[in-house]
Amino acid sequence: VVCLVAYHIFFMLFVWSYWKTIFTLPMNPSKEFHLSYSDKESLEREPRGESQQEVLRRAAKDLPIYTRTMSGAIRYCDRCHLVKPDRCHHCSVCDKCILKMDHHCPWVNNCVGFSNYKFFLLFLAYSLLYCLFIAATDLQYFIKFWTNGLPDTQAKFHIMFLFFAAAMFSVSLSSLFGYHCWLVSKNKSTLEVFRAPIFRHRTDKNGFSLGFSKNLRQVFGDEKKYWLLPVFSSLGDGCSFPTCLVNQDPEQASTPGGLNSTSKNENHLFPAKPLRDSQSHLLTDTPSWSETAAKAEKGKVGMSNPALTMENET
Repeated sequence: VVCLVAYHIFFMLFVWSYWKTIFTLPMNPSKEFHLSYSDKESLEREPRGESQQEVLRRAAKDLPIYTRTMSGAIRYCDRCHLVKPDRCHHCSVCDKCILKMDHHCPWVNNCVGFSNYKFFLLFLAYSLLYCLFIAATDLQYFIKFWTNGLPDTQAKFHIMFLFFAAAMFSVSLSSLFGYHCWLVSKNKSTLEVFRAPIFRHRTDKNGFSLGFSKNLRQVFGDEKKYWLLPVFSSLGDGCSFPTCLVNQDPEQASTPGGLNSTSKNENHLFPAKPLRDSQSHLLTDTPSWSETAAKAEKGKVGMSNPALTMENET
């Protein structure tokens, strides 16, 4: 009875998380990141280079865009016609930009990103527990198979196949699950491991890492009662992320008390400056961006590097 209850618990959690991973639609950048019709026309008229980059700088001046391409240009997707948010990438399979894209997984026929990364982790965890449970309960009969302790029927070959399948899947799943646990602890995506994010002032492979506890909370949320359930509880909106960078950005204007200045547009959804750890609404109980912008000192900062060129990424 105990084995049957445990089996069905693992099975239901495995199916539930797998279902959520498959059928949760990947989140795309919000409308603020899409170019307006006039900006699109301006971008098409201008020759590739500094003139196009000026159009993008103007479109992104009030957006929380703090990463750049390898050449230092604003990250722009010419297929979706939008300025890419930080950690967003264009999926060639889905043919759309995915927020905090990790990879496109053929096993779930879906992109793994901000909206379903927690479900994907739970899917790996419960499938691993499911396989380990089957291998452990089948082990005694597997031993009897080799010691001729089982009746001489076709069922004994089923027992042998079941053990081998569960054991092999356990090995592969444990390595994959361990790898993604390491990614969560470092607040990285698979794409960021192969290409470290490039911020305005330097490349920093650990730029989004805030420490193990806060990295874990970004994926699983603040309420621990939801951590083991395939329900969405990740922090943030997928468009902007706090960073561990504490050095003053050379392109940011200095303000009293070391705080970042904010956009002149008080009603805009996003701040115009990077969110430091202590200022992030994702990890603290501070007011929302729009409320903070209304109370903070107004300022306006433009891009000052004339050598930037536009580089499209996929």
